[in-house]
Amino acid sequence: MERAQQGPRARYREQTRAEIKDLALRQLAEGGGTALALTRIAKEMGLSGPALYRYFTGRDDLLNALIRDAYDDAAAAMARAAARSAKGSRGVRARLHDLAEAYRAWAIAEPHRYLLLQGAPVPGYVAPPDTLERARAVLGPFLPLFATGNPGPAVAATVDEMTAWLTAEESVRAWVAQYAPEAAEATEAAEATGAGGAATAAAAHALAGAVLAWAQLHGSVSLEVAGQFAGMAHRGGTLLGAQMELLADAFGLERGRKSRTR
Repeated sequence: MERAQQGPRARYREQTRAEIKDLALRQLAEGGGTALALTRIAKEMGLSGPALYRYFTGRDDLLNALIRDAYDDAAAAMARAAARSAKGSRGVRARLHDLAEAYRAWAIAEPHRYLLLQGAPVPGYVAPPDTLERARAVLGPFLPLFATGNPGPAVAATVDEMTAWLTAEESVRAWVAQYAPEAAEATEAAEATGAGGAATAAAAHALAGAVLAWAQLHGSVSLEVAGQFAGMAHRGGTLLGAQMELLADAFGLERGRKSRTR
């Protein structure tokens, strides 16, 4: 509806920006961040250099748009996977495997876009602040799973640090509340009554699990996307599945049927 209400000039501008981004992604796929060249994009589109700057103010502005799009697409893929996995009788542990495999599948299907999210695509580039919320949207579906856990000694220090983080930053509390509202409400109720124990711990468990899941996902998937598993006997899905199973054990997640790794 919003697109239909746009005037011809606005639609043309949107289409041109989309074409610029498509060409930029092709350059990234062919040669990485250093291959991104606005002058070459302008030449391919039949535009002058100055004309291109009417759509993006520079290389970093174009990278900002590509990174925002990538985060949004990754978050949408994770949300779809979470919704599918939540249906039926799949247990929490099985749902963790489903989310991990969805993250891996998106990265393998979009390797050049995934790599945009995992570090500075070009020297000196700094991502805009709003990408933080987009990154949290990618990890958000993990929060309610770990909120149900009972973490063991191996992750106790991380849980303690996440408890302090929740206390210190309102934005982190809001993030947990968005995806694991029951855990956040239990924490607020416990604080209001001066109670402690499990009620105050659920939000910290959720946060600790999501952060540790991100670290495991980033390590394994980044190696696979970069081709570092070439010549080795294991499959990327097998390795990631084992890592998620160990993490589920550390958080005492209920056992259930795992999704099949590919």
